Amino acid sequence: MENELELVTSLSEQELEALANSVLDPSAQSRLDTLLEKKSDGLLTAFELSELDALLSQVDQLTILKTRSRFTLQQHAKAAGA
Repeated sequence: MENELELVTSLSEQELEALANSVLDPSAQSRLDTLLEKKSDGLLTAFELSELDALLSQVDQLTILKTRSRFTLQQHAKAAGA
């Protein structure tokens, strides 16, 4: 199966760079680390498990956006070099 990424066309190159290099908010990252540790120890409540799932979904979405931004930047570079 061919895996094609969509270009991010509505952002400038500077915005694409910023997005490609973005990270999870420090407070969200700290909470994610705490929840992952509690899960590892078998101490998560049902509410915390739901919170962990939501944070992991957020991380997944950020990863997709970062990947699309990097891909778009690569395509811009190829087009500029052509």
